[in-house]
Amino acid sequence: MLIRTNVVILKTNVFAMSYDEQNIAINEVNESLSVYVKNIGNVSRKISFADFFQDKMLLVQAIRRGLPYSIFSQIKSFTPFTDADWAEYLDLSSKTLQRYRDDKNFYFKPIHSEKIFELAEVTNFGIEVFGSSEKFYRWLNSPTYSLNGHKPGELIKDSYGKEMVMAELNRIEHGIFA
Repeated sequence: MLIRTNVVILKTNVFAMSYDEQNIAINEVNESLSVYVKNIGNVSRKISFADFFQDKMLLVQAIRRGLPYSIFSQIKSFTPFTDADWAEYLDLSSKTLQRYRDDKNFYFKPIHSEKIFELAEVTNFGIEVFGSSEKFYRWLNSPTYSLNGHKPGELIKDSYGKEMVMAELNRIEHGIFA
């Protein structure tokens, strides 16, 4: 299975970045992630974001260690979620996230790190399946018949919902529509 690593970066104007800007931003995430995983696992090579999600043991180690805010900030930049969405998904207040941002050495707790990685994984796969951030974002915010009329963006708030959304993305990728 081919996994693209040229994930589209979404900002306030989620579709305003050029292709080159998008690649620069994802390369920054890849660089930061490579440095981070070298410190937690037995990884001596550069690792891409897509590779990271394929290595479940490395993902577990990263979750248990906690995610630094600096990498969260980079991940946040290519997801379609607002600061308010992130606060809701992580069950934190917006003020708490602002305090974390101001602490240069802050690491998220494992429970929050896991949620951040889950949302990043959905975004990475969704953009791969739909081929553009705009199409993925539109799908994420539209009621879906195969998900009992729920919006996928609502379901990813918990782990079981995230798995349902990933399964639906997998069906779409393979041309299976319910």
